[in-house]
Amino acid sequence: MSASKSSLAALTLGAIGVVYGDIGTSVLYAVKEVFGSGHVPFTPANVYGVLSLFFWTLTVIVTLKYVVLVLRADNHGEGGLVAMLALASQSVKDRPALRQVLLVVGIFGTCLFYGDGVITPAISVLSAVEGLEVVSPAFKKAVIPLTLVILFCLFAVQKRGTAGIGKFFGPITLVWFATIAVLGLAHIADNPAILWAISPHHALGFMWDNPHTTFIILGAVVLCVTGGEALYADMGHFGKKPIRLAWFTVVMPALTLNYFGQGALLLQDPQAVKNPFYLMAPEWALVPLVGLATMATVIASQALITGAFSVTKQVIQLGYLPRLQVLHTSVKEVGQIYIPFVNWSLFGAIVLAVMLFKSSSNLAAAYGIAVTLDMLITTVLTFFVIRYGWKYPLPLCIAATGIFFVVDLAFFSSNMLKLFDGGWFPLLIGGVIFILMTTWQRGRALLNDALRADALDLPSFLDAVFISPPLRVEGTAVFLSSAPGTVPNALLHNLKHNKVLHSHNLFVTVRSHEVPWVRLDKRLEIVALGHDCWQVIVNYGFKNDPDLPKALEPVRSRGCEFEGMTTSYFLSRDIIIPTLGSGMVPWREKLFAQMHHNASAAAEFLKLPNNAVVELGSKIEI
Repeated sequence: MSASKSSLAALTLGAIGVVYGDIGTSVLYAVKEVFGSGHVPFTPANVYGVLSLFFWTLTVIVTLKYVVLVLRADNHGEGGLVAMLALASQSVKDRPALRQVLLVVGIFGTCLFYGDGVITPAISVLSAVEGLEVVSPAFKKAVIPLTLVILFCLFAVQKRGTAGIGKFFGPITLVWFATIAVLGLAHIADNPAILWAISPHHALGFMWDNPHTTFIILGAVVLCVTGGEALYADMGHFGKKPIRLAWFTVVMPALTLNYFGQGALLLQDPQAVKNPFYLMAPEWALVPLVGLATMATVIASQALITGAFSVTKQVIQLGYLPRLQVLHTSVKEVGQIYIPFVNWSLFGAIVLAVMLFKSSSNLAAAYGIAVTLDMLITTVLTFFVIRYGWKYPLPLCIAATGIFFVVDLAFFSSNMLKLFDGGWFPLLIGGVIFILMTTWQRGRALLNDALRADALDLPSFLDAVFISPPLRVEGTAVFLSSAPGTVPNALLHNLKHNKVLHSHNLFVTVRSHEVPWVRLDKRLEIVALGHDCWQVIVNYGFKNDPDLPKALEPVRSRGCEFEGMTTSYFLSRDIIIPTLGSGMVPWREKLFAQMHHNASAAAEFLKLPNNAVVELGSKIEI
């Protein structure tokens, strides 16, 4: 029992560091953006109303929607938009048109995650370093260079992995939450009446009296739920209980105390609006607080970078992006990966964001559209999961998701006002990635159609070959094929040029499924074709780690001599020739051909031994 409690405590501490780093650092800029916008006059009623809006936004969106409802929609223990998309598409698989629409919507939501992934580290680290301006105006010129140096160091260490420093994330973030709670309490003590802002009548009264202003400032209020999606995305790492426990015992109380403390400070000194978070602290504590805030924002950014690596790997295995080089940074933790292309692309986009917007206030204008649209998509997908997957009655499903849909839509509509002030930036990033993903998925479908059109039936072909069999040589040959039951191009080339066949032959198709994990007992489907030849289908989930040699080891039980030293892997390296008047417009065909050319080799992706791979090229028109 004590071991179980100990592991729950460790997981809860880990969740505080990884899951809640983002939302924990929103206190740096959320209140400042609402009151600094100039839309809300400084009156006690307005301060109470806005604080009540903050509290009930956290309650409705984070507590009720994510912690209570969405965390229940786990896909074999996994969470996140990709897992939710797979769950929703599986729920409506008997409705192909609806399933296709949900796939497009879900993939677009995944693309928006990258837009959020650019804005969030930029605004978090920049807002932390801006505390130096409060220490002394002389530091103003150093803010952007120092922010870029910190971000560069963060991205440069990714290849080393976070196993070594990851154990400090939870304790540092716990210190951060304790600090912001104490800062808030100190100012609440001066004006305890501020706690009455918890009452929803303050929020409702503010909205009733100022409907136009409320609509405008919702775009800034949403900053308090920065990183809310992380609760669901990190469910597979920590589990529901630690995430819920961390929220109710540490995160929610600390955030509430700090926001209310900032409100108490503003009632006492409206001039503090230029940076209410840092001006809560006594002068002697400013420099240490800037240091702690910077560490907290770096940890929050780290969680988002790790999430980008994880989501990219899942999307690759679902067939929406070409293979990229994936490096494992930990021997013990399978999930700890590093994708160089994603790492430096993300860094480049973040540098662009910092240089383009120059301050956390300007970045706040860019933040919101992508994340609120993501939240809206999560709500829509949740409806289809509980309606068609869980078979709940329609009125209950509408009641369960309807209120969240209205709230998400209100926040999204408000954020659309920021479209030309910077909201276009994450949308542009998401749109570019969406074009890449859909081009790749469509191109792969056209490529497979072209391969199938010219493909020969494998059993019939082998029967014909063995009427007058070629020379058989010792060892095992593994031929990779995109479709089971068809003759791989590599086999045709091998017979044509080498005029030999190995004594044992495996025709292997690797399939990825819309589930996170495929168990080992479901990994292989083996069909004997005679003449010491076997058709093998290898099944992976989108979170499984492909390792083909390891997956094929059980074929020994079928009489196949499968040894590392005597096995050769034959792959077709297809060269794509774009053709006018086919399935895609010319520029997309050229884009697909370029993506296909630059994709990481299948041998590397499937962990094939370098000295046992034979690649045979062929040109294919699409």
